[in-house]
Amino acid sequence: MWRGLRGLLFGEDVEPSLRDQIEEAIDEHEETGGAIPAKGDLSPLERQMLRNLLHFGERTADDVGVPRADIVAIAETATFDELVALLADAGHSRLPVYRESLDTVIGMVHIKDVFEIMAGVKPRPDGISSLIRQPLYVPQAMGVIDLLVLMRTQRVHLAIVLDEYSGTEGLVTIEDVVEEIVGEIEDEHDEAAPVHFALVEDGIWDADARAELEDVAEAIDPRLADVEEDVETLGGLAFVLAGHVPQPGEIVAHDSGWKIEVTEGDEKRVTRVRLHAPAPQVDGGK
Repeated sequence: MWRGLRGLLFGEDVEPSLRDQIEEAIDEHEETGGAIPAKGDLSPLERQMLRNLLHFGERTADDVGVPRADIVAIAETATFDELVALLADAGHSRLPVYRESLDTVIGMVHIKDVFEIMAGVKPRPDGISSLIRQPLYVPQAMGVIDLLVLMRTQRVHLAIVLDEYSGTEGLVTIEDVVEEIVGEIEDEHDEAAPVHFALVEDGIWDADARAELEDVAEAIDPRLADVEEDVETLGGLAFVLAGHVPQPGEIVAHDSGWKIEVTEGDEKRVTRVRLHAPAPQVDGGK
Protein backbone atom coordinates (compact mmCIF):
# COMPACT_ATOMS: atom_id res chain seq x y z
CA MET A 1 0.00 0.00 0.00
CA TRP A 2 2.83 2.37 0.93
CA ARG A 3 4.66 1.65 -2.33
CA GLY A 4 1.49 2.40 -4.30
CA LEU A 5 0.77 5.61 -2.41
CA ARG A 6 4.37 6.81 -2.75
CA GLY A 7 4.29 6.07 -6.48
CA LEU A 8 1.01 7.94 -6.88
CA LEU A 9 2.27 11.02 -5.04
CA PHE A 10 5.91 11.20 -6.13
CA GLY A 11 6.21 8.91 -9.15
CA GLU A 12 7.75 5.47 -9.42
CA ASP A 13 11.27 6.82 -9.86
CA VAL A 14 11.49 8.28 -6.34
CA GLU A 15 13.82 6.17 -4.21
CA PRO A 16 12.44 5.35 -0.75
CA SER A 17 14.45 6.69 2.17
CA LEU A 18 16.31 4.37 4.52
CA ARG A 19 13.74 5.25 7.18
CA ASP A 20 10.92 4.17 4.86
CA GLN A 21 12.70 0.92 3.97
CA ILE A 22 13.27 -0.05 7.58
CA GLU A 23 9.68 0.70 8.57
CA GLU A 24 8.37 -1.16 5.54
CA ALA A 25 10.53 -4.17 6.43
CA ILE A 26 9.08 -4.20 9.97
CA ASP A 27 5.52 -4.00 8.59
CA GLU A 28 6.11 -6.84 6.15
CA HIS A 29 7.73 -8.99 8.83
CA GLU A 30 4.74 -8.56 11.15
CA GLU A 31 2.23 -9.15 8.36
CA THR A 32 3.90 -12.47 7.47
CA GLY A 33 3.67 -13.97 10.92
CA GLY A 34 6.46 -12.21 12.78
CA ALA A 35 4.39 -11.68 15.91
CA ILE A 36 6.26 -14.57 17.57
CA PRO A 37 9.95 -13.91 16.91
CA ALA A 38 12.38 -16.66 16.02
CA LYS A 39 15.38 -17.20 18.27
CA GLY A 40 17.71 -14.23 17.96
CA ASP A 41 15.16 -12.16 16.02
CA LEU A 42 13.82 -8.77 17.11
CA SER A 43 11.15 -9.08 19.79
CA PRO A 44 7.87 -7.11 19.53
CA LEU A 45 9.21 -4.69 22.16
CA GLU A 46 12.43 -4.16 20.20
CA ARG A 47 10.44 -3.57 17.02
CA GLN A 48 8.31 -0.97 18.78
CA MET A 49 11.43 0.77 20.12
CA LEU A 50 12.87 0.75 16.60
CA ARG A 51 9.67 2.34 15.28
CA ASN A 52 9.91 5.01 17.99
CA LEU A 53 13.52 5.66 17.07
CA LEU A 54 12.67 6.02 13.38
CA HIS A 55 10.34 8.92 14.21
CA PHE A 56 12.36 10.26 17.15
CA GLY A 57 13.83 13.08 15.07
CA GLU A 58 10.37 14.37 14.19
CA ARG A 59 9.64 15.31 17.81
CA THR A 60 10.34 18.69 19.40
CA ALA A 61 10.96 19.85 22.96
CA ASP A 62 7.36 21.06 23.09
CA ASP A 63 6.09 17.57 22.17
CA VAL A 64 7.89 15.60 24.87
CA GLY A 65 7.96 17.92 27.88
CA VAL A 66 5.80 18.42 30.94
CA PRO A 67 3.17 21.13 30.22
CA ARG A 68 3.43 24.36 32.19
CA ALA A 69 0.29 23.58 34.20
CA ASP A 70 1.87 20.37 35.55
CA ILE A 71 5.26 21.82 36.52
CA VAL A 72 6.17 21.53 40.21
CA ALA A 73 8.46 24.45 41.11
CA ILE A 74 9.60 26.41 44.14
CA ALA A 75 9.96 30.15 44.76
CA GLU A 76 13.46 31.55 45.28
CA THR A 77 12.24 33.02 48.60
CA ALA A 78 11.40 29.58 50.03
CA THR A 79 13.17 28.29 53.11
CA PHE A 80 15.35 25.20 53.12
CA ASP A 81 12.70 23.31 55.12
CA GLU A 82 10.04 24.20 52.53
CA LEU A 83 12.35 22.89 49.81
CA VAL A 84 12.84 19.58 51.63
CA ALA A 85 9.08 19.21 52.14
CA LEU A 86 8.31 19.89 48.47
CA LEU A 87 10.98 17.47 47.24
CA ALA A 88 9.56 14.77 49.51
CA ASP A 89 6.01 15.44 48.32
CA ALA A 90 6.80 15.74 44.60
CA GLY A 91 9.21 12.82 44.37
CA HIS A 92 11.40 14.64 41.83
CA SER A 93 15.19 14.87 41.87
CA ARG A 94 15.22 18.38 40.38
CA LEU A 95 12.93 21.36 40.94
CA PRO A 96 12.81 24.60 38.93
CA VAL A 97 13.22 27.77 40.96
CA TYR A 98 11.16 30.80 39.94
CA ARG A 99 11.14 34.50 40.76
CA GLU A 100 7.64 35.92 41.32
CA SER A 101 6.02 33.73 38.63
CA LEU A 102 6.71 30.59 36.63
CA ASP A 103 7.52 32.77 33.61
CA THR A 104 10.77 33.74 35.31
CA VAL A 105 12.60 30.51 36.07
CA ILE A 106 16.00 31.53 37.42
CA GLY A 107 17.45 28.09 38.07
CA MET A 108 16.89 24.67 39.55
CA VAL A 109 17.70 22.76 42.72
CA HIS A 110 19.15 19.23 42.64
CA ILE A 111 18.24 16.79 45.39
CA LYS A 112 21.90 15.70 45.60
CA ASP A 113 22.81 19.10 47.08
CA VAL A 114 19.99 18.77 49.60
CA PHE A 115 21.22 15.32 50.66
CA GLU A 116 24.70 16.71 51.37
CA ILE A 117 23.19 19.25 53.75
CA MET A 118 20.88 16.72 55.41
CA ALA A 119 23.87 14.41 55.93
CA GLY A 120 25.85 17.18 57.59
CA VAL A 121 28.47 17.42 54.82
CA LYS A 122 27.54 21.08 54.31
CA PRO A 123 26.03 23.62 56.73
CA ARG A 124 22.26 24.01 56.77
CA PRO A 125 21.21 27.28 55.07
CA ASP A 126 18.12 29.36 55.85
CA GLY A 127 17.20 29.90 52.20
CA ILE A 128 17.87 28.08 48.95
CA SER A 129 19.85 30.67 46.97
CA SER A 130 23.15 28.86 47.55
CA LEU A 131 21.69 25.66 46.04
CA ILE A 132 20.49 27.11 42.76
CA ARG A 133 22.04 25.64 39.61
CA GLN A 134 21.50 26.69 36.00
CA PRO A 135 19.16 24.58 33.86
CA LEU A 136 19.04 24.69 30.09
CA TYR A 137 16.69 27.10 28.34
CA VAL A 138 15.46 25.86 24.96
CA PRO A 139 12.85 27.00 22.40
CA GLN A 140 9.69 25.01 21.78
CA ALA A 141 10.78 24.07 18.28
CA MET A 142 14.13 22.52 19.24
CA GLY A 143 14.32 18.94 17.99
CA VAL A 144 14.68 16.22 20.59
CA ILE A 145 17.89 14.93 19.01
CA ASP A 146 19.50 18.37 19.37
CA LEU A 147 18.13 18.59 22.91
CA LEU A 148 19.55 15.18 23.84
CA VAL A 149 22.97 16.16 22.46
CA LEU A 150 22.83 19.45 24.38
CA MET A 151 21.93 17.68 27.64
CA ARG A 152 24.81 15.23 27.18
CA THR A 153 27.44 17.83 26.30
CA GLN A 154 26.37 20.33 28.96
CA ARG A 155 25.74 17.56 31.51
CA VAL A 156 22.49 19.24 32.52
CA HIS A 157 19.46 16.98 32.54
CA LEU A 158 16.66 19.52 32.95
CA ALA A 159 15.57 22.06 30.34
CA ILE A 160 13.01 24.85 30.58
CA VAL A 161 11.01 25.10 27.34
CA LEU A 162 10.36 28.73 26.37
CA ASP A 163 7.57 30.08 24.21
CA GLU A 164 7.97 32.79 21.57
CA TYR A 165 7.76 35.50 24.25
CA SER A 166 10.41 33.82 26.44
CA GLY A 167 7.76 32.71 28.91
CA THR A 168 7.79 29.23 30.40
CA GLU A 169 5.93 26.77 28.18
CA GLY A 170 7.04 23.51 29.78
CA LEU A 171 9.85 21.43 31.19
CA VAL A 172 11.85 18.51 29.81
CA THR A 173 14.11 16.06 31.63
CA ILE A 174 16.46 13.61 30.00
CA GLU A 175 14.11 10.85 31.16
CA ASP A 176 11.30 12.43 29.12
CA VAL A 177 13.53 12.30 26.04
CA VAL A 178 14.64 8.70 26.57
CA GLU A 179 11.04 7.59 27.17
CA GLU A 180 10.21 8.68 23.62
CA ILE A 181 12.30 5.68 22.50
CA VAL A 182 11.94 3.05 25.21
CA GLY A 183 8.48 3.88 26.56
CA GLU A 184 7.42 4.81 30.08
CA ILE A 185 10.15 4.30 32.70
CA GLU A 186 9.02 3.36 36.19
CA ASP A 187 11.43 2.99 39.11
CA GLU A 188 11.15 1.65 42.65
CA HIS A 189 10.06 5.06 43.94
CA ASP A 190 7.14 5.43 41.53
CA GLU A 191 3.75 4.72 43.03
CA ALA A 192 1.48 2.13 41.50
CA ALA A 193 -0.80 3.65 38.92
CA PRO A 194 -3.84 5.00 40.77
CA VAL A 195 -7.44 4.75 39.65
CA HIS A 196 -7.63 8.18 38.02
CA PHE A 197 -11.41 8.60 38.01
CA ALA A 198 -14.51 6.88 39.33
CA LEU A 199 -18.25 7.43 39.09
CA VAL A 200 -19.49 8.38 42.58
CA GLU A 201 -23.10 9.00 41.62
CA ASP A 202 -25.14 9.61 38.50
CA GLY A 203 -23.43 12.36 36.50
CA ILE A 204 -20.65 13.02 39.03
CA TRP A 205 -17.11 11.69 38.73
CA ASP A 206 -14.29 11.93 41.28
CA ALA A 207 -10.92 12.21 39.56
CA ASP A 208 -7.20 12.57 40.11
CA ALA A 209 -6.03 15.86 38.57
CA ARG A 210 -3.27 13.89 36.79
CA ALA A 211 -5.86 11.95 34.77
CA GLU A 212 -5.04 12.20 31.06
CA LEU A 213 -7.63 14.06 28.99
CA GLU A 214 -7.33 11.34 26.36
CA ASP A 215 -8.44 8.72 28.92
CA VAL A 216 -11.20 11.00 30.26
CA ALA A 217 -12.49 11.57 26.73
CA GLU A 218 -12.64 7.84 26.07
CA ALA A 219 -14.29 6.86 29.36
CA ILE A 220 -16.50 9.85 30.20
CA ASP A 221 -17.07 12.42 27.44
CA PRO A 222 -14.93 13.19 24.36
CA ARG A 223 -15.88 16.87 24.63
CA LEU A 224 -13.71 17.25 27.74
CA ALA A 225 -10.60 16.78 25.61
CA ASP A 226 -11.71 19.45 23.12
CA VAL A 227 -9.43 22.31 24.18
CA GLU A 228 -7.22 24.54 22.07
CA GLU A 229 -4.48 25.01 24.69
CA ASP A 230 -1.65 22.49 25.05
CA VAL A 231 -2.83 20.64 28.16
CA GLU A 232 -2.91 16.91 28.78
CA THR A 233 -4.47 16.45 32.23
CA LEU A 234 -7.61 17.42 34.14
CA GLY A 235 -5.52 19.60 36.43
CA GLY A 236 -4.07 21.40 33.43
CA LEU A 237 -7.57 21.85 32.00
CA ALA A 238 -8.81 23.37 35.27
CA PHE A 239 -5.83 25.74 35.27
CA VAL A 240 -6.51 26.87 31.69
CA LEU A 241 -10.23 27.39 32.26
CA ALA A 242 -9.68 29.36 35.47
CA GLY A 243 -6.70 31.39 34.22
CA HIS A 244 -4.90 30.65 37.50
CA VAL A 245 -4.36 27.76 39.90
CA PRO A 246 -7.93 27.16 41.16
CA GLN A 247 -8.28 26.50 44.86
CA PRO A 248 -10.35 23.81 46.65
CA GLY A 249 -14.03 24.67 46.40
CA GLU A 250 -13.61 26.64 43.18
CA ILE A 251 -15.69 25.52 40.18
CA VAL A 252 -14.82 26.22 36.55
CA ALA A 253 -17.06 25.62 33.55
CA HIS A 254 -16.16 23.85 30.32
CA ASP A 255 -17.73 24.86 27.00
CA SER A 256 -19.45 21.49 26.82
CA GLY A 257 -21.44 22.22 29.97
CA TRP A 258 -19.31 20.04 32.25
CA LYS A 259 -18.21 21.70 35.48
CA ILE A 260 -14.90 20.96 37.17
CA GLU A 261 -14.89 21.38 40.93
CA VAL A 262 -11.50 21.46 42.66
CA THR A 263 -11.68 19.27 45.77
CA GLU A 264 -8.01 19.05 46.76
CA GLY A 265 -4.91 21.12 46.06
CA ASP A 266 -2.77 24.01 47.25
CA GLU A 267 -1.55 27.37 45.97
CA LYS A 268 0.78 25.68 43.45
CA ARG A 269 -1.31 22.87 41.95
CA VAL A 270 -4.59 21.00 41.81
CA THR A 271 -4.52 17.38 43.01
CA ARG A 272 -8.15 16.16 42.84
CA VAL A 273 -11.28 17.33 41.07
CA ARG A 274 -14.93 16.39 40.76
CA LEU A 275 -16.61 16.40 37.36
CA HIS A 276 -20.27 17.43 37.17
CA ALA A 277 -22.12 16.40 34.01
CA PRO A 278 -24.11 18.98 32.04
CA ALA A 279 -27.75 19.27 33.06
CA PRO A 280 -29.92 17.18 30.73
CA GLN A 281 -31.60 19.24 28.04
CA VAL A 282 -35.36 19.36 28.28
CA ASP A 283 -37.34 19.30 25.05
CA GLY A 284 -39.53 22.38 25.26
CA GLY A 285 -42.11 20.79 23.03
CA LYS A 286 -43.00 18.07 25.54
